[in-house]
Amino acid sequence: MTTNQQRLHNGDLYLPSDADLAQAQSSYLERLYDFNHTRPSEAAQRQTLLKAMLAEIGPDCYVEPPFHSNWGGHHVHFGKNIYANFNLTLVDDTHIYVGDNTMFGPNVTLATAGHPILPALRAQGYQYNAPVHIGKNCWLGAGVIVLPGITIGDNVVIGAGSIVTKDLPANVLAAGDPAKVLRTVNQHDRDYYFKDRRIDSKLLP
Repeated sequence: MTTNQQRLHNGDLYLPSDADLAQAQSSYLERLYDFNHTRPSEAAQRQTLLKAMLAEIGPDCYVEPPFHSNWGGHHVHFGKNIYANFNLTLVDDTHIYVGDNTMFGPNVTLATAGHPILPALRAQGYQYNAPVHIGKNCWLGAGVIVLPGITIGDNVVIGAGSIVTKDLPANVLAAGDPAKVLRTVNQHDRDYYFKDRRIDSKLLP
């Protein structure tokens, strides 16, 4: 028999109001509360809490409070050197995977949870989840929203305010609502970092 705990991760409909799920979720949210109430001077404590909260976290990760997460980060997998600005929201009812060196601007949301369109099911509180995968060395601009089940390739830049409704391949710039690929990362990006501001070649590997 499939349990509600298993339904969190297999895409089936389930009831998040299940007492066992709610109890487990509450315990993880207690740690999240502690993290969000640390002082700027308590960097070491923040790192200790993140390691306890997240399913996986590599070295040199920084998450700026406030940080919001449905399961307190319990289903979140961070690589190394992840940077998240204010108000990162991870709807981590199932797993979220983020690759090394990825950056999140303020107010980014990664959502794994959805609800049926059929009103009769939604009225009963049913939910389903689909994992989100973010590649290595990505930059998601301020206010980006990534919907359930999305995979984003390595080295992707997503413009501020975009809503990602479909998978994105590696090495592209995407933007819009819904987000669309505008172009690939190209020679122009190797020459200029912003408008007419040239990159010093000594900075390049």
